[in-house]
Amino acid sequence: MASTVLIVDDSLTVRMDLHEAFEEGGFRTVLCANGADALAAFEAEQFDVALFDVLLPDADGVELLRALRAHPGHAGVVALLLSSEAEVSDRLRGLRHGADDYVGKPYDAHAVVARSRELLRRGVEPPAQPSVLVIDDSLTFREELRHLLAGAGYEVLAAASGEEGLRVAAASPPSAIIVDGVLPGIDGATVIRRVRLDATLRNVPCLLLTAADDYATELQILDAGADAFVRKQESLAVVLAKLAAVLRKSTVTPLPPEGPFHGQVKVLLVDPDRGFLDHAADLLREEGYEPVAAPDADDALAMLAVQPAGCVVLAVDGQGDTTAGLELCTRIRSVPGLRDMPVIGLGAGDALLDCLAAGADDYVRRADGPNTLRAHIRAHIRRQQLHEQNRRIRDELVRRELEAAHERAARQVAEARAELVEELEWRNRELEAFSGSVSHDLRSPLQTIISFSELLLEEQTGGEPTDLALRIHRAAQRMNALIDALLQLASANRGQIQRAAVDLTALATDVVDELRQRDPDREVEVTVAPGMRASCDGELVRAVLINLVGNAWKFTGRTASPRIEIGCSPPAFYVRDNGAGFPAERADQLFRPFGRLHDSSDFPGTGIGLTTVQRIVDRHGGRVWAQSEPGRGATFSFTLPDA
Repeated sequence: MASTVLIVDDSLTVRMDLHEAFEEGGFRTVLCANGADALAAFEAEQFDVALFDVLLPDADGVELLRALRAHPGHAGVVALLLSSEAEVSDRLRGLRHGADDYVGKPYDAHAVVARSRELLRRGVEPPAQPSVLVIDDSLTFREELRHLLAGAGYEVLAAASGEEGLRVAAASPPSAIIVDGVLPGIDGATVIRRVRLDATLRNVPCLLLTAADDYATELQILDAGADAFVRKQESLAVVLAKLAAVLRKSTVTPLPPEGPFHGQVKVLLVDPDRGFLDHAADLLREEGYEPVAAPDADDALAMLAVQPAGCVVLAVDGQGDTTAGLELCTRIRSVPGLRDMPVIGLGAGDALLDCLAAGADDYVRRADGPNTLRAHIRAHIRRQQLHEQNRRIRDELVRRELEAAHERAARQVAEARAELVEELEWRNRELEAFSGSVSHDLRSPLQTIISFSELLLEEQTGGEPTDLALRIHRAAQRMNALIDALLQLASANRGQIQRAAVDLTALATDVVDELRQRDPDREVEVTVAPGMRASCDGELVRAVLINLVGNAWKFTGRTASPRIEIGCSPPAFYVRDNGAGFPAERADQLFRPFGRLHDSSDFPGTGIGLTTVQRIVDRHGGRVWAQSEPGRGATFSFTLPDA
């Protein structure tokens, strides 16, 4: 679908001139003669580009721009302002209030179209298929070349004149340009020079077709900036071969245009001599530059603050004050964002050394004429463009090297992680094998020891059992309990957490019932809070409750009226008793393997249970802690957060 442009100008000539240029460029236009029509169009039309004249009979163009930016349906529209160059204040106001660009009158309508296309293309990826622009006034030759290039896999664009070719190239930058040397209007060499001045097209390879075969013509072609030339007397296959060669060599990193060389290069002219200024501005327009006039240093600095320029020309002999221009040059060089911008001094006398000392890059005498000034401007802009391009290429290479370094680091991390995972899996397999060995190979002789010690004790039922037999039996049972605890700890560290909605109240009740069955002679008051639920691995959390409630059962063994409470104080669950307790400052020792705060003869145990509890809670993403005082019981709390 064609893009739509809103043109707001009270001049019928300007409206029709822009209307024809935009229609020729494939745009649909909406024309408004005043501010009221523009405001009505804001509500009735959808458009992609808006052009406002600054001075309207019933409105201010900058105020219309502000209304456009505030309108919810048009906030992202590309906006350009139109006005005369002399009105610097209007240019400043427009750029400060959201204009994408400012076009000074007199203007080139086709340049306005090209700039609008360029602003619309921001952020759009270029096509993958290489395209070739053929500029030739012979329809027969264009079609012959189109057929040849299309057969070779190129997308072909065509133009019958140099001016049309530049417009087509600005609208859709090609991969290469083939241009005839002799054209109606500007010739092929001028087309190439214009291409080399455009930031978007600067790196596009150019082939120039010529009918001449003398050495001087060849030098002129190459001096104009052509990458290669082809004589028309040669076969068209030579065109195809040379095109492939220059495209092969032009594999420069594609970089988006940035800075003051985006679109038409702007040249800021600071000179009170209007006659010289107007003559120089006309010559600069012919060269493809956009002159911007500023009457004094303050306006010049204000302009540079809102819109960069490709070059600054400043008078050092204006109004009888020879120091004003030099001071402006010094001020420009003191601004970080402007210090690399080319500055050319302009004066009547020999002030070259003073200008260079103030920071200027060059000096031109007025007597040498505007043509000399234009040549100096062209040379400095070309040099600055090459410097900018090289800097950006270096920055791009550094960026790509950093990305490559990040990729290498990520790959190394991934490889190291894979090695760690593989090693962890191997260790888990070894641990499982060890657990199996402990469970079977170690238990087998241990069960033999327990069995024979029990036989010895049974044979001595008539008399007192020997101390040695009792020691053997108790040691074997302790070892068996320790193996069970270690296997439980190993099991708590392996496998995936299988979360489900678990009724902790029912789980705690089962654990208490098992304790009562194992120790039916004890009377312990146990309360279990109703409605306790959590998303967790039921088997592992059962081991947590077995250890915590079992410890509470054990450490209340010497309490006159033992009590155990199993409850919930969101977000934590807890097991509380009124047993032996322990010093609060030593609570962290309880969760270490084999960590004990009481003598095993008073409260026997393996010292592994609380370590198992901590591992299980950690694997659920929770934490466990203890509070106690000696002789006043203990409270063990733990959390089981959702996954």
